[in-house]
Amino acid sequence: MKLKVKNVEFSYARVPILRDVCIELAASEMLGVVGPNGAGKSTLLRCIDRILNPQKGRILLDEQDIMEMSRLELAKKVGYVPQSVSQVFPATVFDTVLMGRRPHLGWRSSEKDTAMVLEMLQLLNIEDLAMRDINELSGGQQQKVFIARALTQEPDVLLLDEPTSNLDIRHQLEVMGIIKSIVIEKQISAIMAIHDLNLASRYADRIVMMNSGEIFSAGTPASVLTPANIKRVYGVEAEVNNNSGKPYIVPIRPVKQN
Repeated sequence: MKLKVKNVEFSYARVPILRDVCIELAASEMLGVVGPNGAGKSTLLRCIDRILNPQKGRILLDEQDIMEMSRLELAKKVGYVPQSVSQVFPATVFDTVLMGRRPHLGWRSSEKDTAMVLEMLQLLNIEDLAMRDINELSGGQQQKVFIARALTQEPDVLLLDEPTSNLDIRHQLEVMGIIKSIVIEKQISAIMAIHDLNLASRYADRIVMMNSGEIFSAGTPASVLTPANIKRVYGVEAEVNNNSGKPYIVPIRPVKQN
């Protein structure tokens, strides 16, 4: 499935957040969206999931405008993992992940639905938490539960807002590796808004660097994650090592403001 974001603009109370954003994403492709706080990364994902409605532009899934889809139809195609969930109703981890099957459920869950939940729990290495109340879990554990829930939807497009924000280094690599494998094996598209430039470089096929609601640069990790771009967008001097085939960024110092 091909995703197209065409000339999208969004404002909060007349304050522009997204300005003329254009993105195309094919199946089996993983796009990293990077940029400083307030660049519009999370707002972009919410527009694609129709949590927010752009004032201008169109978002198309295989040439169909998402505004013409029912919520159920869109939920079958797009899975969204928010950056954080402030309040979670009491539920077991199993039941929380099973909610990802809701767009596909009839009157009751089937053996296929149960099997899908168990597969995702095992894939994220949280099967031992299945009967725990999700509110009793750490932030990192909850993050893995919500990723499992989104994957259980069997989406064509997976949206991830800071998927590693609550995870330690080991689990960051584990989760990103799982997501990358699923993107390739299931031939889905994934967009991740992420602060960690090195994780974006390692796992994304292409990168969009945003600044003040606009796309500042887009392309391969090597073409986007350059010292000049990082200095201009983040206000940070950085060294970029390309010896491993993927850019590795070492921040040096903030740029002095005039």
